[in-house]
Amino acid sequence: MNILFLTQILPYPPDAGPRVKTWHVLQYLAAQGHRVTLLSFVRPEEQPYVPVLEEICSAVHAIPIRRSRAADIFYWLRSNWSGRPFLIERDDQRAMRARVKQIVDSSDIDAIHADQLGMAQYALPFSNQQNGAQRTPILIFDAHNAVWKIVERMKENAPWLLQFPASLEAKRVKAYEGRIIQTFDHTLAVTEPDREALAEAVAAYERASTSNGVESKLPITVVPIAVDTHKLQPTDRELGSKNILTLGTLHYPPNADGIRWFVQEVFPQVLEREPQASLTIVGKNPPADFLHMAEQYPQRIEVTGYVPDLDPYMQQAALMVVAVRAGGGMRVRILEAFARGMPVVTTTVGLEGIQGRPGEDVLVADTPEAFSRQVLCLLENPGLQASLALNGRRLAEQKYDWHVILEEMDRVYDRQRL
Repeated sequence: MNILFLTQILPYPPDAGPRVKTWHVLQYLAAQGHRVTLLSFVRPEEQPYVPVLEEICSAVHAIPIRRSRAADIFYWLRSNWSGRPFLIERDDQRAMRARVKQIVDSSDIDAIHADQLGMAQYALPFSNQQNGAQRTPILIFDAHNAVWKIVERMKENAPWLLQFPASLEAKRVKAYEGRIIQTFDHTLAVTEPDREALAEAVAAYERASTSNGVESKLPITVVPIAVDTHKLQPTDRELGSKNILTLGTLHYPPNADGIRWFVQEVFPQVLEREPQASLTIVGKNPPADFLHMAEQYPQRIEVTGYVPDLDPYMQQAALMVVAVRAGGGMRVRILEAFARGMPVVTTTVGLEGIQGRPGEDVLVADTPEAFSRQVLCLLENPGLQASLALNGRRLAEQKYDWHVILEEMDRVYDRQRL
C-alpha cells in the first residue's frame, strides 16, 4: 500500500517514548513492503536526522515548526473562541494542511496513518463522511494515549487556579477524540485502559451527536508499544551502587510532575535511612525548579539535561524510578529498563498497560511512604535487584519485542483493504 504517515515530531532518534513507538512502526510498515511517505513537523535541532528517515521511507517531507509561550497563549485564547481543544489549535498549521492536500492530490495514496491526536485533523478532509461516494484513502488513527484522560488526571494534581481550565480542556479533548474515532476507519490504542477510555470518548460524542444521526462504530485495536530487545541489551550495573536514576522528556507535564513529587516527597525519606543515596535526573529541557532542587541537595541530586548515551548513567545506577501520577498510554521508559535489565520502582499509573507482576518483575507503590520503602528495599538488597532485572528482561523479550508486537498491525491494514 501507499501510506501517507503524519507525525507531530520527527521519529528519530528514538530517545523518547513517542519517537520509540513511531520509529518501530515506520520500520515495520516499510519492512512489510509498504511504500511510506513521511510528513512530519521538524524542529531546528531535528533537521540533521531527516536523512536517516529517508533510508526507510520512499519520501520525507519536513514542515518547520517552533514553539513559544506567547504562541501558546494565542492558541489557548483561540481555542476558547473556536471550542476546539488547545492541543488541536496549537498543531493546526496552514503549511501542513497545504502539504497534505498536495501529496494526496498528486499521489495514489491508499492510507493516511495519523500518528497522535494532533495530526488526525489533517486527515479529516479525506474521510468518507466528507467525500461521499468518491474513493478516499483508508484513515488510521494511531492514538499513543487517551489524551483526555491525561488532562483529567493532571487536573487532579494541579493548583486550584488551573483546575477549571484543565477541566474545560479535558472535556473538549474527550469530545474531539470521540469524533476522530467515529470518523476514521480504524484506531490503534496501546493499552486496554486506553481502549476503554477512547470508547468512553466515543460514547460521549455519540450522546452529543444523536440529533445528527451519527452511526455508532468502535473499530479500536490494542497494539502495545514495542522495544528492540536485540539492540537493548542488559546493562552491567555497578555493584553496591546507591544511585537512583530517573529519566524522561522533562517539558512533558506528567513526567515533570512525577519527578517533582519524587524529589519533594519521597527522596527525603530515602535519605533519612540511606544518607549515601543519590539521584540522577536525565532528560531534555529540565524545569528551572529542578535545578533549584538540585542546589538544595548538593552531591545528592544531579540534573544532566539531555544526554546522547544513557549507558553510563544506567551502569552507575542501582535502580530506576518511574514516578507517574498522571498520564496515559504505556511508559516506554519502563519497557526499555526491562530490556536493559534495570530494576524499576513505579506507580500503579506507571504500570498501566504493561503485564509486569508487582514484586516479581517490578516494584509498585503509590504513596510517598510506600514508594520510599520500595526504593530502600532495592538499594539494600542486591539479590532482589538481580531477580527483578532477570524477570524484567524475560518479560520484554517474550511480550514487548517489536518484531512480535507489530504483527497485529498487518491484520489491521489487511482488514481495511477487504
